Parts: sequence; structure tokens; C-alpha cells
Amino acid sequence: MQLQLPFSSQPTPPETASATKGILPPEGEVHTERVEFVRMRRARRYIMRVRPDGTLRVTIPRGGSRAEAVAFMERHVGWITRERSRVRQERAPVVWTHGSTVLLRGISHVIQVESTGAEPVARYAGRLVPVESASNVRPEIERDLRTLAAEFLPQRLKELADRYGLQFTRVSIRNQRSRWGSCARSGAIALNFRLVQMPPEVCDYVLIHELMHLKQQNHGRRFWALVERAFPAYKEAERWLRCEGRGLF
Repeated sequence: MQLQLPFSSQPTPPETASATKGILPPEGEVHTERVEFVRMRRARRYIMRVRPDGTLRVTIPRGGSRAEAVAFMERHVGWITRERSRVRQERAPVVWTHGSTVLLRGISHVIQVESTGAEPVARYAGRLVPVESASNVRPEIERDLRTLAAEFLPQRLKELADRYGLQFTRVSIRNQRSRWGSCARSGAIALNFRLVQMPPEVCDYVLIHELMHLKQQNHGRRFWALVERAFPAYKEAERWLRCEGRGLF
């Protein structure tokens, strides 16, 4: 069993993928929600991972079967319960106050809260943000980060799309909890506002990853060849997402 962090745009490059959903409650009985089965030709064993929303992702290796995957889940019900509990605890929002740090474009900035005026304000990275309470300035700073993302990410996405001769239909900035971005068959791309907090090269990787879906919708071998051709250091970017990405939540 491989325990992976649940914050990655695509943790493991699959050959082919097909998904259905089901649920595995503590008793071990399988229902029809909250479990995603994914077949991967490159996988050598069954792998389970709990996503931030509590969904259990089960990888079926080449030669494996859905029945064997369910049996694998039932043998590890205790681990699934513990892992879901751990993920819920990690997802609990961290309070930001005076002295906390926030990442912007890969650089860590100390938050300074001042209460000298009519209402408190928070300063970070040279920006001034009015806040309701000095006890937790995270909601206001995250709204400010989302504003920055809306100003920067669509423009950067357009620059990269032009570089590779691609066209998307529209782009939206969202507060996604389990993915960094998505690309619909219509060509509409959604991006997590937290991309603006990442080092520029990691942010570019996620944008390129989604742009390559304009050519190849799945995560098969051809898709990853496109990604590697456009961004040869994609594995290093994926490593950053796995190891540092959860710190943005």
C-alpha cells in the first residue's frame, strides 16, 4: 500500500483510467459512493489514497480486477478509517494572525496585523488588507490572494497557450480543495487560486498540464509525452506539489 499526499494535480501518470464510485464504511460493506476505482497499466500493485474530500481512490494494476480491489479494501478497513480521520484533521483551516506566514509566488511573507486605526489591517508582501478581527486574518488575506490570482493567472495561461499554439474557451479562478486545476472537453479551464502562492515554475507546470489536456483529455502515455515535451522538469514540480502543496490549505 502506498500512502500518498492528497494534493497533486496528477500524482501518478496512468496509462488508462476509468472510474466508478463506491463507499467503504467502517464495517467493510461496499456501497455506491465515495470510492473511485482507477485502472493503471503501469501500477504493479493495488494502491489506496484518501483525497481531501474523503473519497477513497483505489488503483487497480494491470491484470487486477474490481473484485480483488474490493477485497483489498476490506482487508484494510482500519487503515482507511484512520487515514480519513487524519485527512479531516489536516484539512482543518489554520488560523492566520500576527506573525503567521503566507506564501506568495514561492516566497514566505510574515503577516503583520495593526490595530491602530478604526479597524485592524493586515500587511503581507507589501500589501495592505483591511480585516474584521485580528484573531484570524486568513479569510481576508485569502480573498486578496484570489484577487491577485484573477489578475495574474488568466494572463499567464494565455501567454503559455500562445507559446504552444493552443486556445482555451474560458478560464475561471476557484477555491478548489482537491485539485489544482481542470480542463473540460469544451476547452474551459478552471484554476485553483492558490497557484499564485507557488513558485513560478510550479505554477507554470500546472497551467501547462491543463493546457495539454486541450490536446489529450486523459492521462495516458501520449498526454505525459506532451507534458514532458513542454515542461521537461514536470516530475520535480509534481514532487513540490506532493510535499509542499498541502501547506497552502
